[in-house]
Formats: sequence, C-alpha cells, structure tokens
Amino acid sequence: MSDLDRTYRIGPIHLAPTVTRLQGWTLMLGAFFSIGLMTFISIGQTYILNEHLGIPTSEQGTISGDLVFWTEIVTLAFFIPVGILVDRIGRRTIFALGFALLGATYWLYPHAAGVDDLYAYRFVYALGVVTIAGGLSTVLADYPAERSRGKLVAIVGLLSGLGIVFTNQGFGALPDALTQRGMDGVQAGYYTHYAVAALAITIAVIVFLGLQKGTPVRREERPNVRDLFLSGFKYARNPRVLLSYAAAFIARGDQSINATFLILWGTMAGLAAGMETAEAVKNGTIIFVIAQIAALVWAPILGPIMDRMDRVSGLALSMVLAAIGNIAVIWLVEPTPGSGLIFYILLGIGQISVYLGAQSLIGQEAPADKRGSVLSAFNVAGAIGILLITAVGGRIFDAIDPRAPFVLVGAINILLFFACVLVRLRFSTPAMATAD
Repeated sequence: MSDLDRTYRIGPIHLAPTVTRLQGWTLMLGAFFSIGLMTFISIGQTYILNEHLGIPTSEQGTISGDLVFWTEIVTLAFFIPVGILVDRIGRRTIFALGFALLGATYWLYPHAAGVDDLYAYRFVYALGVVTIAGGLSTVLADYPAERSRGKLVAIVGLLSGLGIVFTNQGFGALPDALTQRGMDGVQAGYYTHYAVAALAITIAVIVFLGLQKGTPVRREERPNVRDLFLSGFKYARNPRVLLSYAAAFIARGDQSINATFLILWGTMAGLAAGMETAEAVKNGTIIFVIAQIAALVWAPILGPIMDRMDRVSGLALSMVLAAIGNIAVIWLVEPTPGSGLIFYILLGIGQISVYLGAQSLIGQEAPADKRGSVLSAFNVAGAIGILLITAVGGRIFDAIDPRAPFVLVGAINILLFFACVLVRLRFSTPAMATAD
C-alpha cells in the first residue's frame, strides 16, 4: 500500500488519506486552545475596563459591543485574503500565525491607556482571529474521512469547550488569586495577560511543527488566485452552501453574545452586589464556564447523531436547541453561579449545536481544492453575524435589558430553522460532498 492510500484512525475517527495520527492530534491540540484563547479577550477586556481604566458600568455594554464591531470590520476585510493564502501557501503557517498574533494582543492589552488603545490592539486581535478561524476550519474540513466528519467536528467542539473552560476558568480566576496574595489589581492584570500571551506563543510553535505541510492538492492542480477569490461567492449558488453561510452568521453571533455579554452581565451583577473587580469578573467567568461545560458534555452526544442524519436536518435540530437556550434567558433573574443553572446549560447546548451543525454542513459541501476560500466566505458570514449582532446587542444591553441580545439571537435561530426546513424539502441531495 502506498503512502497516498494509507489511512489512519484516532479511536473511532477515520482520518483522510495521507493525514497521520500526529497531525490529527495536533489539530485537536490547536482546537483545544483556539476558541479558549480567542474568548479570553472578553474576560481580559472586562477586567481592563473596570480595574485599569475605571470605565462606568453604564457605558461598558456599548463599548464592548463597539470593540467587537471593530474587530469584525477588520476580519471582514481579511477573511477572503487569508482563505486564499490558506489554499496557496498551506494551512499550518496561517494557523500558527494566528496564535502568535493572539500572543501579541494579550501582551499589548494591559498597556492600554484608554479605550482608544483597545481599539488599536483589537486590530492585532482581529488578524489573530481571522487566521486561526481560517486555519482551523480548513484543517477540520481536510482531515476527517467523510464517514467520520460529524464525529471529528463533535470532538473538536468538545475540545474547544474544554479549552474554553481551561483557559477562561484558569486564567480568569488568576487576577483574584494574585490580589488575594497581596498584588495590586493593575499588576494582577499585567501578569494574567502575560501568562496568556506565553501560552499562545507556545501553541503557535506546536501547531507549526505538527500539522501537515502544504495543501491537499498538488501545486499544478491549485486554482489561480482569481478563481479562489470568486469561489466562495460562486458556491453560494448551492442552496446548502448558502444555508451553511447563514448558519455561520448566527453560530458566530451566538458564540460572541455568550462570551461578551454573559461575562459582562455576570460581572456587573457582582459589582452591584458589592464585590471587588477581580471577584466580580470571576463571577461572570464562572457562569460563562458553566455554559461551556454544558456544551462540551453535549458535543459528543450530538456529533454521532448528526452523522446519521442529513446535514441540513442536523442543522435544523441545532437551530431548535439554540432558540430554546437563548429565548429561555427571558426568565433568568440573577446571573450568578448559584442561580439559573438550567439557563446556562441550555445556552451552552444551543451554542455548540449550531457550531456543530454549521461546520458539518460546510465541511461536506466545500470542494477540496477551493476549501480554504469557501470556508473563508463561511467565516465572512460569521464575521458579519458578530458585527451586526454585537453592535445591536451592546446597545440593547445598555438601553433595554441585559437579556435583550440573547432574545435577538433566539429570534434569528427560529427564522433559520424554517430556512433549514425549506432547503431540506427542496434540495435534499448534497451537491458537493466528497468521496470517502
């Protein structure tokens, strides 16, 4: 058997031909830390706004939403170029670069002298997000055999959830631990961010050394840059691809709402109860972590179910679960770890379900030779979702109620459920599924 014909397995996961176990394990390690390191920005930012900059809590919802909005403006500009680079120069370089850029962000963030500095540092962060998202989603589409796609997506979702818990709970509690030992609050902010930066750089090195070199197609088979640029838009003529783009819109928006406003809401509740900043941020972090624990428990349950369903049907189920989780927040009274446990669990289940459904569908439909570019269009849709939902969400968080951003996302989940039903009834056959 030639190397091109050899296939490997990691437990129940069948890998695509030429993908080794080491490369599969490196993908999983990168997935474990990717979302956790990206979402820590919400914890770090909340701490900086309160402890370092002293911003009034009545302004923090709008500021937080606007910072995310600025991030997504940058990611929108760079997702397509990054997708082209992923297809032209390879996955591992772009993926590793993303972690390095996150490391630079976390080194810079505690040095902010005002909110304007945070906007500048968010540019570096946005480049880190776009390169990690482009690298991770493309490798995740490359590495599984088709019969194991749902399982690998579920395992990556599980690992991402574990990474969020590890990164956010561990480093989110660090300022409180440091201040308890006598360090002042600003110093604690510096040391916490430096520790996260060091972790990000370490993962960048491991990802670069451990992932597969190059691209899945030979150099002479690579599409030209113009074709790559247009491919993401061209393939949207496939209704199932277009539906996956819409799913990315809400999946990323849902994730951002949870990371930004659940932590902020919990922190504000802690401050209102008389907690110090570090303790209040810890309160907000814990309820976010509870949601992520629910997500990571649910991911391996849903993944095998999705492998037995049409991908669009799986996405429809995901939208129902997400709508329930987001709309149920209407009845959440006090965002503390000791109350509302069921609401955090439902939020986590809904968030991971939409992520799994969207990734499974686009992974099946995107063609191998233009996968980076198609997935970049998928990520652009996600960036637009974050941009619009957080910009509106930040304002309705301050002006109406902290529950309002979640209800907004739940309403969009319901609309996309009906879109899934329509596509499933009229376009039931996968148009671009690759052979196993």
